[in-house]
Amino acid sequence: MQYRTIGNTTVSAVGLGAMPLSIEHRPDERQAIATLHAALDAGVTLIDTADSYHWHAGEAGHNEFLVARALARYGRDTSHVLVATKGGRGRPGDGSWTVTASPAHLKHAAEASRKRLGVEAIGLYQLHKPDPSVPWAESVGALRELLDAGTIRAAGISNVTTGQIRQAHAILGDDLVSVQNQYSPAVRDSEPELRLSTQLGLAFLPWSPLGGISRSSLDGPSGPTSASTAFHRIAAEHGAGPQQIALAWLLTRSPTVIPVPGASRPASIQSSARAVEIELSAEEQTQLEDALPLSG
Repeated sequence: MQYRTIGNTTVSAVGLGAMPLSIEHRPDERQAIATLHAALDAGVTLIDTADSYHWHAGEAGHNEFLVARALARYGRDTSHVLVATKGGRGRPGDGSWTVTASPAHLKHAAEASRKRLGVEAIGLYQLHKPDPSVPWAESVGALRELLDAGTIRAAGISNVTTGQIRQAHAILGDDLVSVQNQYSPAVRDSEPELRLSTQLGLAFLPWSPLGGISRSSLDGPSGPTSASTAFHRIAAEHGAGPQQIALAWLLTRSPTVIPVPGASRPASIQSSARAVEIELSAEEQTQLEDALPLSG
């Protein structure tokens, strides 16, 4: 495994997005725990969760409880594992997502997440999404209060613009350590946010990092594949999977990038973790970038 940093914490260069273990069509708990344990076995030391990662109404925190149980049952030291959670979104149970980022809600949500994770302080707490009904400075101010109270050790923001990053950085200073936006071969609208994060020394955690790579390369047949893409051709040359090439490409985008691919099977996260072993040549990087669709 290779390593990168989030604030003052060293973590694996590839993390695990735990959301698929708790939302629609989730695996049973035995498989979910096995997937989390497989991530730890592969050297993954960053697990990304959220209080809103659940399926049905009335089960907020399902994913946080699951992560906590998996760590407790692992049987080996997990003190080096950074669990990053998020607050500010909800799921009514009808498939929709809500946004509530008032200071009162965020402070209550963070305390509830801390208890579900069974920790004295949350290692990394991320504001899940800006709430258009709440001034951004007020939402970020709640993170400042949580830091000062010792409820969280570091703060992150997600689904944000460059302006929101700058404002949050002005409020939180060095306690702001990460930005989590959607970024993948197919979705690169957050290129400006990635550049700014790099300039500020903030970890950039791409969510849905495998967008543009056929799902069949991850979890079995799910429609037509795209075996002729540059990612597939270069994967064949490396004896790897296209999803591994996508993650390896992401790691070349900036030394602050730490992808958090989701997984619902042990084999998937084990494969993703091995992406750190792939070294793409400058020529291969150019081939991949020339093949990418224009970003919006």
